[in-house]
Amino acid sequence: MAKKRIGVLTGGGDVPGLSIAIKSIVMNSQDFDFEIVGIRRGWLGLLGYDMDDPATHALYIQDLNPIVVRRVDRSGGTFLHTSRTNPAKVRPEETPEFLRQTSYGTVIDPKTGTKDYTDYILKVIDHLKLDSLITIGGDDTLSFSAKLQKEGIKIIAIPKTMDNDVLGTDYCIGFSTAITSGVNHITNFRSSVGSHERIGVVELFGRNSGETALITGYLAHVDRTIICEVPFDLEKLVYMLDNDKKANPSHYSLVVISEGAMPIGGHVMQTGTPDAYGHRKLGGVGEMLSEKIKEISGNNTMYQRLGYLVRSGPADILDRMVSMNFGLLAFQLTCKGEFGKLVGITNGTYSTVPIETVISGKRHVDVERYYDVKNYQTKVNSVLGLPMFLH
Repeated sequence: MAKKRIGVLTGGGDVPGLSIAIKSIVMNSQDFDFEIVGIRRGWLGLLGYDMDDPATHALYIQDLNPIVVRRVDRSGGTFLHTSRTNPAKVRPEETPEFLRQTSYGTVIDPKTGTKDYTDYILKVIDHLKLDSLITIGGDDTLSFSAKLQKEGIKIIAIPKTMDNDVLGTDYCIGFSTAITSGVNHITNFRSSVGSHERIGVVELFGRNSGETALITGYLAHVDRTIICEVPFDLEKLVYMLDNDKKANPSHYSLVVISEGAMPIGGHVMQTGTPDAYGHRKLGGVGEMLSEKIKEISGNNTMYQRLGYLVRSGPADILDRMVSMNFGLLAFQLTCKGEFGKLVGITNGTYSTVPIETVISGKRHVDVERYYDVKNYQTKVNSVLGLPMFLH
């Protein structure tokens, strides 16, 4: 009897811990009748796979075994690579050449010619003889997983994102490492900001949820923290930072701000054209704030956008633990035939929810419980009975 084949892919932005989760799946499969098939470059690996061209097999498919994954847990990112491809929304210029003149795809926007190629993805999954999939990604990647699940594909999903905003879990792979890195960078940043007696502005990732800024600001003991859930009064914030600097014996102050934050009456700062999931590049609100501080208060500033630095490098011990256990749990669910699930952590315990949960909304900071709106600071009144990351 042929072994069952599990396809594994990673999509969206990379984070530390992805390769660890993949290794966990592979290593835990060794005592069972499974073959693990790596799909390279996320959903692009299936969309770009030409069933009539053997060369694309080597380009997008990699059989996985203990030898292949032996060293992958020693560094960050994903050795299978990733993309932000959304097969349900493919523009003509993004469509693989071999697909353009075929009957595959359904036009979803006649004006732009954008197509939904879910039908082709289903064909490739069948061609590769994949019995099921384990997909690792954020809400964008997992939203297409939910779509495939409705089409009858057997799927288990693993959440990852340093924004920690996937609905259905309290924790996503990559969050702890991002926080650790952010706190360390801010601690080092104090040397220069203090030496020059300036106001330091640190911009962090956070599109829909300000949790990365909230927890980083809390642990780094910055003066003010701006999250994307609460529009801020620009002049009031500048006044506060000026007073914070004057009250500090070292003559400096620090503010952390989410890239998705916006001033009252303003808008989220975005650039470029929307990607396949409708997102434009975020960033620049910290730089805007830095300029306004100079203009309003006359203080010199130091602006630092940490960006990709906090998603780079090896996973910390918590992300290593969670990644290994998410991989184990996903494989165990596959063995039991319990598909259509998102693995996660709820109230400190490993858990599962229906995969459709990821498309039912967005996770946000509980402002009333964890944030002082008046003073723009993380405010935790009590931790008794709360999970480790204060959800």
